[in-house]
Amino acid sequence: MKKEICLVTGGAGFIGSKLSQSLVDVFDEVIVIDSLHPQIHKNSERPVELDSKVNLMVADICDGDMWDAILEKAKPTVIIHLAAETGTGQSLTEATRHANVNVVGTTQMLDALVRNRAIPRKIILSSSRAVYGEGRWKPLSGQEFYPGQRTQEQLENQEWDFIDSKYLPMNSKINVPMPTSIYGSTKLAQENIISSWCKSFSVDFTVLRFQNVYGPGQSLINSYTGIVSLFVRMAKENKSIPLYEDGNMLRDFIYITDVSNSIMAVLPSEKAINGAVFDIGSGYAATIKEVAYIIAHRYGAPEPHVCGKYRNGDVRHASCDISDTRDFINWTPQISLNEGLGLLCDWIDQKLQ
Repeated sequence: MKKEICLVTGGAGFIGSKLSQSLVDVFDEVIVIDSLHPQIHKNSERPVELDSKVNLMVADICDGDMWDAILEKAKPTVIIHLAAETGTGQSLTEATRHANVNVVGTTQMLDALVRNRAIPRKIILSSSRAVYGEGRWKPLSGQEFYPGQRTQEQLENQEWDFIDSKYLPMNSKINVPMPTSIYGSTKLAQENIISSWCKSFSVDFTVLRFQNVYGPGQSLINSYTGIVSLFVRMAKENKSIPLYEDGNMLRDFIYITDVSNSIMAVLPSEKAINGAVFDIGSGYAATIKEVAYIIAHRYGAPEPHVCGKYRNGDVRHASCDISDTRDFINWTPQISLNEGLGLLCDWIDQKLQ
């Protein structure tokens, strides 16, 4: 019987470490490739959250020779592609790094799979809600429209919303992807590359577009991801949390175990989900202000305040409709926002004692 091997790129990160605890129970061998980038990992040590049975290879996915060395010895049956540079704002000034890791890193992997005759059975791609950009909006009267990226002039004039229009939740079956950040553009490129390659080589593939992932285990040193952990640290220091724009931006915060479970749910090779794109969120849209107030209240910190600042490339609202996802895969989010924030705060309290 053929040995079942799962290879996870970027697998020592937040999502990968949590996922590893489930993967080792399903596969004969789990191999993780991760660069342990200092922006995420304070040091180059193996993350304690990564399951001890995982074979960790510290390497750069953009290195073709590294891929040859690994694939010469192991032929993965399933690949979970998590590796990516993720900072929305950072991608504006470090576009080359984001494109190199997210796009070239992906093509290096695919080329190496062909060179080494190591075509897997399935690839699962971790994508992002960033591919949607501002998404769809509906005016008070008339048809839905895609407003596109907000201009510098709009932001400077504090015109946060699109006038007389309502935001509509993201849905992979309806929305046309229109990224407004370089990060989002590279993630969409990843999706297209994986789709084209898998269809050409008859490899099953599934794309998961994650909303804002949070929970115990997320990086506490990366200022470009994890707004929730940033809020917690400020509240613990008895600081008033600053709210960008007017604080009413909508976000869908999805707890880490629900994300890990969604990946496990699409592992089986089923025709119904081959080539499918699924939205992975909680299904609940919270304002940034709501999240800030929950955290401030927990620590008795001063009330959050609107500072009026903004970030270029940020979208006004981001949430998703998960009805199609629940219809097609055996998965439903289990952790509510209040419960998840409590669990995250408990973890951070313990880490920062």
